[in-house]
Amino acid sequence: MSEQTNLGGNFTLPNTSITAKRIGYGAMQLAGPGVSGPPRDVDAAVAVLREAIALGINHIDTSDFYGPHITNQIIRQALHPYPENLVIVTKVGARRPADRSWLPALSRQDLTEAIHDNLRNLGLDAIDVVNLRLMDDGHGPSEGSLAEPLTTLAKLKEQGLIRHLGLSNITPTQLAEAQTITEIVCVQNQYNVAHREDDAFIDDLAKQGIAYVPFFPLGGFTPLQSSVLESAAKSLDATPMQVALAWLLQRSPNILLIPGTSSVEHLHENLKAADLQLPSQTVNDLNSIAVPVAH
Repeated sequence: MSEQTNLGGNFTLPNTSITAKRIGYGAMQLAGPGVSGPPRDVDAAVAVLREAIALGINHIDTSDFYGPHITNQIIRQALHPYPENLVIVTKVGARRPADRSWLPALSRQDLTEAIHDNLRNLGLDAIDVVNLRLMDDGHGPSEGSLAEPLTTLAKLKEQGLIRHLGLSNITPTQLAEAQTITEIVCVQNQYNVAHREDDAFIDDLAKQGIAYVPFFPLGGFTPLQSSVLESAAKSLDATPMQVALAWLLQRSPNILLIPGTSSVEHLHENLKAADLQLPSQTVNDLNSIAVPVAH
């Protein structure tokens, strides 16, 4: 049996019976290079997922456009039938053509097919949480109505195929619009110690009891380069990733983490962030590296 950590405590999604550990697992890296095709070693991917569950993780973030289809099929292979308390969160709103690009897929047909693809490949009758992922230039949100695609997902929720809905890559204005259509239980945006455009948004979501799930906690495809982060990690005998994750856990109680890895060893390293308490001076130092928000 693997040694379990506290995983940062628990968070219950608003008006649901879903309680997730604050450190979960992001499955994107289980696909092949460029999040496309199968991984080099499927057995290793299966082992990582099983170890995550053994360590107490009960929140897996995925999407059927990872691969496409590959990641969800590996999750099913590794974990089905699923543990009773496992929360699987997927996202829809994109498609992956043969050139491995990421294109919007927000029509009613696109979204309906995506939900059925997720259900089939995960081996589920209903998905715990589905995030509507808006696809814009880069990884930042841009204003615009999300009423049409979200209404499609709300109808699929009424049919019982989706239990709860969230949003990804959105603005506070879009959240407000979404809340006139259906209840939103989580928001998934880019946020890390250097990219803090959502500071006020996170605080507002915390007041509403809505989970905030940051993607790219270390910069994603362009990793953070920070001497302050490196120095903090060295002083705490930790890795920069552990410090960045610990900073997020201490930033706000509604933040849920989904670091991804294809390595069991790296998985164990990530989870140690839950036991890393950052001194106030370290937090202040880390706060100083935030990129100024353009207005």
